[in-house]
This record gives sequence, C-alpha cells and structure tokens, in this order.
Amino acid sequence: MASIDQKAMLEAGVHFGHLRKKWNPKMLPYIFSEKKGIHVIDLNKTAAKLEEAGNVLRNMAKNDKTVLFVATKKQAKDIVKKAAMSCEMPFVTERWLGGMLTNFATIRKSVRKMQNIDKMFKDGTVKNITKKERLMLSRQKDKLEKVLGGIANLNRIPQAVFVVDIFHEDIAISECKKLGINTLGMVDTNSDPNKVNFAIPANDDSSKSIEYIVTYLAACINEGRKEKATAKEEANAENAAEVTHVEPTNVVPEAEEAAPAVESAPSED
Repeated sequence: MASIDQKAMLEAGVHFGHLRKKWNPKMLPYIFSEKKGIHVIDLNKTAAKLEEAGNVLRNMAKNDKTVLFVATKKQAKDIVKKAAMSCEMPFVTERWLGGMLTNFATIRKSVRKMQNIDKMFKDGTVKNITKKERLMLSRQKDKLEKVLGGIANLNRIPQAVFVVDIFHEDIAISECKKLGINTLGMVDTNSDPNKVNFAIPANDDSSKSIEYIVTYLAACINEGRKEKATAKEEANAENAAEVTHVEPTNVVPEAEEAAPAVESAPSED
C-alpha cells in the first residue's frame, strides 16, 4: 500500500505556499506559519487530505470508475501525463477546450475525426489523395492529437476529475460543478479549497511537489485495480473449489433377492 512520507514531502517543497498578500483566507486551516512573508502549509493536514483523496481514487478504481487528470501548467504537463499513463487514466495537459465535459458529444466527434485520419495513414488510404491534401491531413492530425490525444479512449464523461491547480484550471472545475462530477485538486494558499470536493493543500508550482502528489495518487489507483483483480481471482478459486468438491449422494442399497418360495407338500388325505 502506498505510504505518505512527510520527510519526502518536505524535501519536495510541498509545504511552500504563496506570498501572504496573495493568500486566500479560506486556506487558513491549512496554514502552519508564515516565514519571510511566505505562508507555510501544514504537512500534517496535507498528509491527511492526501490519504483521503488516495482512498477515494482507490475505491473508484476498484469499481472501474474513470478519473480524468488535468494539468495545463508548463511545469506540470509531462509529470501529470506520465502519472496518468502509468495508471491508464485519461488526461488533458495541453489546453482545456471549453465544453470538454459540458459539450462532450461534440468533443467525441472531434476524437473520432482524429482516429479516422490516423486510420487513413495506417491503412494507406492517404496514398489516393494529393500530396497537398496529405500534408493538410497530417497537420490536422497532429493538432488534434496534441489537444485530444489524452482522452482518445474516454468514451463517456469521467466520474471524477483531478486538477493540479484549481485556480489555473477554473474552467474545468466550473464544468465539473455543472455536471455534478467529483473533483480533487492540489490547492495552494492563493486558492479556495471549497471549490473542489477533495482539496489537497500543497505547493502547486514546484515540479517536485506536483510529482510527489500525482505519483502517490496514481499508485493508489493501481492498488485499487490490483485489489479488484485479487478479489476476482479469489472468488473464481472459491467457485472452482465448490464445483470440484461434490458431496456424495445417498446411495439406496439394492433390494436383496427374495428367497425362493417353498412350495408346500401336498397334504395326505
């Protein structure tokens, strides 16, 4: 089971917040102190909230729920993409398209278009069109893959969305709220933790801090999948054992052969 190491969080700079003048008063419960005008996040609170979020994602993975990872900040893109791919979850790391969730049907059309173009290149269909048309299709394919590549396999609206910076990803959070989708997020001292269902107070600007948080959450998702697989294997083993272990049925003994009837001797008159 994934464990939380406060010393590792300290080394990753998870506790560093923003300048005091940029703080959001609603983050007060998660602030430990102030040092040189910078707020310091209470890592005990971070650990508790991170564990809570990890348990939520673990349970979702056990029930085959989908979690969308969102991080369009430069320092978070590659880290979040890697973490999402490690737990086989969809991700958005380039640009959040307005209506990506609230207008999901239209987004799916764009994804199918991207997949059709990709199929044309793979099966050689593009050889039947002009060089100029191939070039245009190639550019369109690259553009679509850059924005929609991470959600190519997302066939329905996700059951939860995790964001690295809720202040930066406010459009995504707003769409989730409209649709009633559970949200989890890294919340720095300049943000309102009440905007997400599960807030993780942490430094959302440091790449090391982001990596620590998302790596832990991805590990929780993988653990949930393993627990489900193990439970399924145990159930199958029990069913197999029940089939092979058949209780002997009661055998009715064959009736003994009746003794031949003895004819009575004729009586003498």
